[in-house]
Amino acid sequence: MQAQLIRFNFWLDPVFDEIIDANPAIDQTVCEFGAIEQSWAVMARAHAYHICAARDEVPTQWQVTDTLLDKAPNLLCVSSSGAGFDPIDVAACTKRGVIVVNQSGCNANSVAEHAIGLLLSVKHRIAESDRVMRAARYTTREDLMGRDITGLTIGIVGVGNIGRRVAQLARAFDMRVLGYDPYVEPAELVRRGVEPVSLDELLQNSDVVTLHCPRNDETLGLFDADRFAQMRQGAVFISTARGGIHDETALAKALENGHLAGAGLDVWTVEPPAADNPLLTMNNVVATYHTAGVTHEARRNAARMGAQQLCDLFASGNQPPRLINPDAWPLFQQRYAQTFG
Repeated sequence: MQAQLIRFNFWLDPVFDEIIDANPAIDQTVCEFGAIEQSWAVMARAHAYHICAARDEVPTQWQVTDTLLDKAPNLLCVSSSGAGFDPIDVAACTKRGVIVVNQSGCNANSVAEHAIGLLLSVKHRIAESDRVMRAARYTTREDLMGRDITGLTIGIVGVGNIGRRVAQLARAFDMRVLGYDPYVEPAELVRRGVEPVSLDELLQNSDVVTLHCPRNDETLGLFDADRFAQMRQGAVFISTARGGIHDETALAKALENGHLAGAGLDVWTVEPPAADNPLLTMNNVVATYHTAGVTHEARRNAARMGAQQLCDLFASGNQPPRLINPDAWPLFQQRYAQTFG
């Protein structure tokens, strides 16, 4: 019996289809978001759903909710196309024995490089200088005088695959590296290249704070006005994590009143952000469109990892390496055995 895989026609590196199509154990159907009736028919018989990781790129009805799961009774696995899994209600999946997997680590290099790039652009005023040149608004070079990052203290919130890579890159600039991650033991944090500290200590002692934590119930709204007030006067805030972890209004106020010196932002509460978002009017904010993990190398890694994980799962029924909800595994095993023997 073939495993039925559904995905929609969002952009994927071709290696995904190459691996899946070469596997006779999996029958893949690629649907269009607008083909409602045909897509629901495919979803109803699907055993696996490979979904775009960016929530704002997935229409609401195709996000994994109780409603979708009701219409997909055979679904065994939801596979995110990237490290994030915002369009997936993990708790709803767990209740039904549907496992959720992601491609954690696929874009660690690209996101870490992007975070350091944002920091350099803010501190050296690279984007600001570019805007001046394009508009021919020249004054003196000293009007665009920046600052070195060498010797600064950087605080990393979330020291997983990306956070530890940021730590490596920061040390190349002779930065002191602090790290906060409540799910990693202090000894392991040291092995990952950071000095373990509390979140309060990190905010009070860092010249740069960079976020690399997941968006969940614990981190949603974590950086509010009080958190920004805790940060050092003149510090820089960087986020390549997920929109909603930081309060954009509070950040704009902290920048406007001069408490923070700048920000580099790749993620937004609504993506893309509205054209009149106050953060987009500030010269000391460098803004990118959730592109930190969108490099050719990262997208190929994600596609290859995702396809191989699905192939291995339906070849063996063994626990996948990037399982998000291990509590679902016992019920999944029962359902898998009932379906595939």
